[in-house]
Amino acid sequence: MTLRLYDTATRSVRDFVPMTPGLVGIYLCGLTVQSSPHIGHLRSAVNYDVLRRWLLHTGHEVTFVRNVTDVDDKILQKSLDQKRPFWAIAFENRLLLDRDYRSLNVLPPTYEPLATAHITEMHELIQTLISRGHAYAADCLNGDVYFDVSSYSSYGALSGQKPSDMRSAGDAPERDKRDARDFALWKGVKADEPSDAYWSSPWGRGRPGWHIECSAMARRYLGDEFDIHGGGLDLTFPHHENEIAQSKAAGLGFARYWVHHALLNLGESKMSKSLGNVIDLDSLVESGIRPVEVRYYLASPHYRSRIDYSDEALREAAVAYRRIEGFVQRAAEIVGLGRPKAVPPAFADAMNDDLNTSAALAIVHDTIREGNTALTAGDEAAIRGALTAVRAMLGVLGIDPLDASWDAGTNGNDLKPVVDSLVALALEQRAQARARKDWAAADSVRDQLKNAGIQVEDTPTGPRWTVGEQH
Repeated sequence: MTLRLYDTATRSVRDFVPMTPGLVGIYLCGLTVQSSPHIGHLRSAVNYDVLRRWLLHTGHEVTFVRNVTDVDDKILQKSLDQKRPFWAIAFENRLLLDRDYRSLNVLPPTYEPLATAHITEMHELIQTLISRGHAYAADCLNGDVYFDVSSYSSYGALSGQKPSDMRSAGDAPERDKRDARDFALWKGVKADEPSDAYWSSPWGRGRPGWHIECSAMARRYLGDEFDIHGGGLDLTFPHHENEIAQSKAAGLGFARYWVHHALLNLGESKMSKSLGNVIDLDSLVESGIRPVEVRYYLASPHYRSRIDYSDEALREAAVAYRRIEGFVQRAAEIVGLGRPKAVPPAFADAMNDDLNTSAALAIVHDTIREGNTALTAGDEAAIRGALTAVRAMLGVLGIDPLDASWDAGTNGNDLKPVVDSLVALALEQRAQARARKDWAAADSVRDQLKNAGIQVEDTPTGPRWTVGEQH
């Protein structure tokens, strides 16, 4: 079965056919690093990491580009508020973002371009648009350059909006625009912004508009036309609509498939720093949820399904993942780590069906039930078969408990060796109590571990511990 993906541009699920067989180019709109990331941002990273891993698993070579917007209105406002350079704020938040990506086992991108490092490419694209009659410099010569929306007849096709119904573009002041809907390609100097946030250009000192950044960077790393453009559903308009307009107007083929993920909401609103309703990875880890469990929670729903966050749903996901982890650990103790091979056909069918991770995880749990039956029966061949299949599937989803990437511990802090040592000490005390038949003391150690969220299971090869529910 061929991979099929929902393409926002055609509003249909289409067979995915790369431009070049075996090679896939993906551009994902990354974050504007105005602040530290929250789990709504991280859903995007996890969803597209799963897409990338599936393409890799099916034999494709993937060039994955995820940009960083390191200058924009909000970053500059924070620069003024905090009396710090805008680039210092952007860099600080990039480090936090990278840390969270690593914590969630998100593969590093092939390239991660910064907007401020691609000013020349933006100038070239803007000049092309002016030359082709699709953009104009403001008459007041203040450095502003706008895209002429009326010059592009297909404007609004991606989002399904009619230009006649659109309001004024809110990305630049109304300085000599020909049409209120025109959007900024280059923003001239403003007296109330940091003086170091500007670059020279043929139209005067200024800085890039948001939309031109992605068109220029996608072209730089993936060429005039590429396979997949990704991002959150909230970017469809105006950001992606404007990317299409300026890229197509410049004569570029641009993206052949538009793949958008749904949002993660808190209550009835999307998670947003400006709304003050965000939950970050640090707070979840502090509450006892591990990064691998957060990834399981974010990857479990279909990528086009909205997630309505709740503590209860997250903890249910953590319990479900711990059942997976428990089987993998028990099976590995008996038959070894197992060498992941091909995934079961039903799992492949689910993943090829528009990345149906929900159905794919159902196959994982079905296989684990079969594996647990084999564990009870002591059937090592069946245990080995189940373990290798489960690990192959979990590898595609990025949540294999035996993946060395998870050894880094909690959110970048390597606490696992410390916990190992403390639990080993407690288990040694329990073993000594059992040896002298002091059952009360042995049970007390076990109960204290359980209260701390550590589950102890006695096995033929000795006690084994796992992280369980705290009581």
